[in-house]
Parts: sequence; structure tokens; C-alpha cells
Amino acid sequence: QVQLVESGGGLVQAGGSLRLSCAASTRTFSSYTMAWFRQAAGKEREFVGGISRSGGSVNYKDSVKGRFTISRDDAKNTAYLQMNSLKSEDTAVYYCAARIFAGVYRSANEYNYWGQGTQVTVSS
Repeated sequence: QVQLVESGGGLVQAGGSLRLSCAASTRTFSSYTMAWFRQAAGKEREFVGGISRSGGSVNYKDSVKGRFTISRDDAKNTAYLQMNSLKSEDTAVYYCAARIFAGVYRSANEYNYWGQGTQVTVSS
């Protein structure tokens, strides 16, 4: 069982930045594909982006490309989501997820472990 703990959420003005962290309780963190999802109030959970096991492949939702950056530090068992130029429509609960198999998928069903989520609120 892998536990994921997100941190770094909060309230920020439009145009500002936040960095979310996802700490994993596993010594084999490098064997997991990692992803970030978000869920706005009244909406379905959606894929934000994901990073491959090696870190060499990263995919993003179109609306965050050029603004968000996903990275991972396997030595720290942590994945990151750097969010710049935030917009009000980025307001949501952000979740990190881990997949035991290779490949970044956009479906939440492909991920085996989830964090509890962290709230990001962007004020306009």
C-alpha cells in the first residue's frame, strides 16, 4: 500500500503561482507513474498532467500547457506540480495519483493510489 500526501495548496490571486508537492510512502517511488488530477465543485475529476517513471515523458491537459510543470525527485519520493499564471478556472481540489504500470494515462481509473487532495483557490 502506498500513501500519497499532497501539500502546498492555498489561496492565490490570479496570475500568481503555487507549487504542490506529493510525498509518497514507498521506497520504490521510481517505479510509479505519477499524475495530477483536479476536481472543481460540481464537476468531474479531470486529468491535469502526468510524468513517466523515468521522468522523460510528461503529458498535460491542453489548458495548462505552458503554465504548469510536473516534475519528480525520486531521491525524495516526491512529485511536484508547479503552477504559474494561475486563473480562476484553475480553482479546484488537486489530487496526486500513482500508477504501478508504465504509461501516463488520462483516465483516473488507470491509477492505483490517490492522495487526499489539496485545495487551490484562485481569486480574480
